[in-house]
Amino acid sequence: MLVLYMLKRCEVPLSKSQIYDFILEKEYTNYMTLQEAFSELASTDLISEKTMANRTYLEITKEGAQTLEFFGNRINPSIRQEIDEYLKDNSMKLRNESAVLGDYKKTAENEYTVQLMVKENGSSIVDINLPVPTEEMAQAMIDNWQKNSQDIYQYVFSRLMEN
Repeated sequence: MLVLYMLKRCEVPLSKSQIYDFILEKEYTNYMTLQEAFSELASTDLISEKTMANRTYLEITKEGAQTLEFFGNRINPSIRQEIDEYLKDNSMKLRNESAVLGDYKKTAENEYTVQLMVKENGSSIVDINLPVPTEEMAQAMIDNWQKNSQDIYQYVFSRLMEN
């Protein structure tokens, strides 16, 4: 229920690692139990999973929201408050981690395609696909995109708007 509550209360999809960080830090459960919970939630279609750049992002499904509506009152009110405070205090960090995405896939021998995205309200506002010759270059591009996406976006936008 904690995972469903976090996903319902957050405005952006959360990664498994973001949920792990909060729940394990608060010692609500252990790693193995949380791993089983993720698996059960996914297999019963209460959450959906999407993997990008070695990160798995979770979203609550319609069925998950209904389940939370029925059983959410079983969550201790003080825990709900801690979750709400965590999401409020970390909203920008969580949003940035979930909004700036990068992934790559092997497309041919010695060729990878890197996909770099920025999402806002579930829609892509930037979506760039670039071919690169090595997996190392693909990963470096994703890492740099995570760190510098705002500067890169502003640069490209300003250059495209020049006369």
